[in-house]
Amino acid sequence: MFSHVMLGTNDLDRARTFYDAVLGALGAKPAMLDGHRIFYFLNGGIFSVSRPIDGQPATAGNGSTMGFACDSPAQADAWHAAGVAHGGTPCEDPPGVREGSIGKLYLAYLRDPDGNKLCALHRMG
Repeated sequence: MFSHVMLGTNDLDRARTFYDAVLGALGAKPAMLDGHRIFYFLNGGIFSVSRPIDGQPATAGNGSTMGFACDSPAQADAWHAAGVAHGGTPCEDPPGVREGSIGKLYLAYLRDPDGNKLCALHRMG
């Protein structure tokens, strides 16, 4: 459905440090720098972080969440720990199992250094 996802940042170096750590926990290689953007490639997906092209400050979307698929609860925990260690802020409930209408999920939430809300998600069997 998606070709790529891009979030904004006001500090590309800080974003690169953060996302190299959290996406590295999922198996991604360090970012590829392309001018005012960084790119990650993993499992056929493309994730990017960019300084806004219009020159205005990047802002986090209220109600927006970017989710990353994890192979296990342990991988989600490693993602969360890497994020906290590299400038992320825990949000929502602590990492753990949640049950809802779409089944049992293991979820871990963070805000990146620019305030974007992120989630590591593992669908439990």
